[in-house]
Amino acid sequence: MPGVTRVLRGFPVARLIALGELLLLAREHVTRLSPQERRRVLELVRRGRGRPSRLSTRERKELAMLIAKAEPRLFARNAASKLTPFGRRR
Repeated sequence: MPGVTRVLRGFPVARLIALGELLLLAREHVTRLSPQERRRVLELVRRGRGRPSRLSTRERKELAMLIAKAEPRLFARNAASKLTPFGRRR
């Protein structure tokens, strides 16, 4: 992976740490799904890529339920608070 290390060398350390924190946070949310559920999300996303109309109504509902289980709003809120230099505001 020499190309990757070359790219990462140009990143300030603070950004690398922030990216690492985001990866850990994303992992925390993804692991809320079982391995079978994660595979199913991948199947549905790949099938509907570019055209959600390729998914049946039932598949769209299933995908929405699986995504909701990973709590994307909480992920977004936590990611924003990690990346905001002033801390979280209410």
